[in-house]
Amino acid sequence: MKKLYTLMLMATMAFTFTACEDQLIADSLEGTWSGNMEVSSYYNGHDYYATHTEITFSNDPYRYAKGTGYWVDYYSGAPWDYVANHIRWSVDNGRIYVYFQEEGTSVVIADYRLSDNRFSGYIADGGNNVYFNLMHISSPNWSNYRYWGYDAWYDYYYDDYYYARQTRGNDSTTVAPAEKPIRQYGKGKSNESR
Repeated sequence: MKKLYTLMLMATMAFTFTACEDQLIADSLEGTWSGNMEVSSYYNGHDYYATHTEITFSNDPYRYAKGTGYWVDYYSGAPWDYVANHIRWSVDNGRIYVYFQEEGTSVVIADYRLSDNRFSGYIADGGNNVYFNLMHISSPNWSNYRYWGYDAWYDYYYDDYYYARQTRGNDSTTVAPAEKPIRQYGKGKSNESR
């Protein structure tokens, strides 16, 4: 009986240690990070590479090591200025899971370094591990992003909200792209056969 009690105590302590560590990681993630995520979008037969990415992690005070936020990839020379997604994220056994709500896709960040001002490591997208390097910055004014996704935040604003905004000429009018860009990490889709 004493041996069983000892095993149960050790298992409880291991779970508690992991749970505390996950919460510490979640607390360290909170805020806005900006830098290079090696993100590109495949659209209409072409790869468009993001110039930089901004990610905001907001902790959910009612859920352990979980939260919501925003992931915005900025582009230059693409038919759009940025691609913005709401995200849901969680930390489990030291791994960071990010789910893109508008795209319906997810990635895992398992091999990383996280400090007060730097977040770097490798993002896993299927079998593809791509290096990223982000700096902690102050939070931008998120109300500037009016268009949150192809299907919108709650999937019922089909006519008013679009996944990415496409600029037409030098004026400020925008139109929705004919197809949804495909997010990718590292080497672009059109370069895979090279």
